[in-house]
Amino acid sequence: MTTETTNKIRDNSHNLNLDFTQFACSHVSDQNWINSPVDGVSRMPLEREFAEHGHTTSFVIFSPDSYFPAHTHPMGEEIVVLEGVFSDEFGDYPAGTYLRNPPNSTHSPFTKHGCKLFVKLDQFNKNDTSRIVLPPHDRKWLQGHGNLKVLSLHEFETQHTALVFWPANEKFVEHQHLGGEEIVVLSGQFCDETGCYDKGAWLRNPHLSKHTPFVKQETLIFVKTGHLS
Repeated sequence: MTTETTNKIRDNSHNLNLDFTQFACSHVSDQNWINSPVDGVSRMPLEREFAEHGHTTSFVIFSPDSYFPAHTHPMGEEIVVLEGVFSDEFGDYPAGTYLRNPPNSTHSPFTKHGCKLFVKLDQFNKNDTSRIVLPPHDRKWLQGHGNLKVLSLHEFETQHTALVFWPANEKFVEHQHLGGEEIVVLSGQFCDETGCYDKGAWLRNPHLSKHTPFVKQETLIFVKTGHLS
C-alpha cells in the first residue's frame, strides 16, 4: 500500500470548496496530509464545512493497526476503498469496495494492515436510507458510450454513482452536467479542457458545466453526478 504521509499538520480549517457553483480540483502533487484527532489516521480534505463534522469530502489514510472510535454519521457516509483493507464491526472491505452507511448509522472502523479511502460525509438525502456494500468481485459492467464500460454503484433521485473504464485513446463527446459531476481518478490519467489528472486526483464540475473528456491510456474513474444542483 502507498501512504503519502509526509508533510502532515494539524489543521482546523473549514468552509473549503463549498461553493458548488465553482470548479474545484486536487492534483496528486498538491496533496498535503493532515493529522486527525486519532493517532495513525490522516486526511486530505477536498470539501470541508467544519473541522470534525458537517459536509466533508476527503482522502483518508489509516496506518496499520489504527482505528477510529465508534461514531455516528448524521447524514450518512460514502466510501470507496482505494488501497488495502478497511474494516469495522460489520466486516472487512478490500480495495475496490464501495460502501454506503445511511444517515444515523454508527460504526467503529479500523484496519489491520493499513488502507486508503475516498470518503464523503454528511451528504445523503434524508430519504436515502439503504446500507450498500459492493465488493470488487462479481460485478456486471455495461456498455457505455463508444468503447466505455460502466459499472453502476448507486442511484437515488437525480444522483448517479458509477465506475467508468476508458480504453486507451478514447474521447467522449462534449456534454453538460445537470447537477454537476465529481470524479476520482482510480488509475491511469483523465483529461479534459482544464488539464490532465493522474491517479489519485479529484475534480468537481459544477451544475450546467460542459467539457469534452478524453484519455491517452487505459483509465478507471469513480464518477458521481446530479448531486451539486
